[in-house]
Amino acid sequence: MEKYTDLGFAKLDTDRICRKGTSEAVFCECKTNEQLIKIFQSFIKAGQNVLGTRASREQYEALKKEIAGIKYNEAARTLTFIQKEIRKAGEIAICTGGTGDIPVAEEAAETAEFYGSNVKKYYDIGVAGIHRLFDKIDDIKKANVIITVAGMEGALGGIIAGLADIPLISVPTSVGYGASFQGLSALLTMLNSCAEGMTVVNIDNGFGAGYSANRINRLIAGVDKNGH
Repeated sequence: MEKYTDLGFAKLDTDRICRKGTSEAVFCECKTNEQLIKIFQSFIKAGQNVLGTRASREQYEALKKEIAGIKYNEAARTLTFIQKEIRKAGEIAICTGGTGDIPVAEEAAETAEFYGSNVKKYYDIGVAGIHRLFDKIDDIKKANVIITVAGMEGALGGIIAGLADIPLISVPTSVGYGASFQGLSALLTMLNSCAEGMTVVNIDNGFGAGYSANRINRLIAGVDKNGH
């Protein structure tokens, strides 16, 4: 029987790291400061690194009073506590269409790095000035996996998928004017792309893209779930 830690209001999957090689992430949105403190302290007591997503600065300020060494990426809205060395492998290229897509890209980057991938960032290389993409495409294609993050019409993923022969994950963002429908337009563009080899995650789901890209990257790099 697998083990978990029962806090009453939450049941922490502390055995996930044995089962999957990665620890459970903490979705911070909608949790109280008191709940988050207990959750983080429980994972830390179990000897695990901790990643929290969708965290507010107010939550960070509350946690850092109780947990020394906790880090906050304000753009990504992520919390990290590292007590075991992270052995990174391979490379993931993270590309954004515009500056407005950077928060979602940063969530993807923080996630991928937390779970053991090296990341290189190529921000603001969208199709409105496509020469910016062409200037970086040779470097982008050196990665094992590409993540593209774009709002508006969401065309960046399809363009890069037509140029690169490596796995690509696209993230639609809720950046755009009214007819973008909070990212739905970008999502549909990506889902309907005729460029092969592109997988699409949900709107603004940088965590999902970073996690999946990390697993693909580490398989390509020849790393097993135990980090060997």
